[in-house]
Amino acid sequence: MPALITYRTPVQEDWVDYNGHLRDAFYLLIFSYATDALMERIGLDADSRGQSGHSLFTLEAHINYLHEVKQGTEVWVQTQIIGFDTKRLHVCHSLHRPGFDEVLAASEQMLLHVDLAGPRSAPFGERSTSSLQDIADQQRDLPPCAFVGRVIALPKPR
Repeated sequence: MPALITYRTPVQEDWVDYNGHLRDAFYLLIFSYATDALMERIGLDADSRGQSGHSLFTLEAHINYLHEVKQGTEVWVQTQIIGFDTKRLHVCHSLHRPGFDEVLAASEQMLLHVDLAGPRSAPFGERSTSSLQDIADQQRDLPPCAFVGRVIALPKPR
């Protein structure tokens, strides 16, 4: 399977800082829109969420800011399923632009399937589980995401 592209956008004027670079928070916005698109792909679109009362919540997200991104740049997000179980989904989103082979930014995320009536965790439905498995099977031969499992740390002061 070629890369799963979940979101495309130009970098908007109100997303950049005083240096003309994409602001930190807007990287997460872009990755959040990619998660929304992935939800649609696995049967958790707005209609399904309304009928089932189920959605995804983000439990944890790590962002690696690797290269500057400037206003007007066309970018896209590629999404890789790292793993999933009955209630959780582990993904790696990576941000790209035309004519540049390196990843601009990456976000490792742990998502939880939730029954909004609780709210409380709930098992994925059959359609979502099947869709996740299909994507994972198609991505089986992709190289592992280099930005998964990273830890922020400095030596402790003496």
